[in-house]
Amino acid sequence: MPISDTSPEIEAMQIKIIRSMTVEQRLLQALDLTLMVREFMKAGIRHRHPEWSEQEVMREIHREAFLPDPLPPWIR
Repeated sequence: MPISDTSPEIEAMQIKIIRSMTVEQRLLQALDLTLMVREFMKAGIRHRHPEWSEQEVMREIHREAFLPDPLPPWIR
């Protein structure tokens, strides 16, 4: 059984709310969460590499999200 910090009652409420949403609302929620995660990633990368440009930060976001190893030279 997975570990969760959400009580069964609250999880039931969350499921009820999600099921009541339209497909468009669910998609917008997913996009909002994606943008929030990207901002968290940006903040972490900027904290580790304050000297990097915006382009370097975005490149690192894509690398972390899609490539497990450093980017190949042709992408740099």
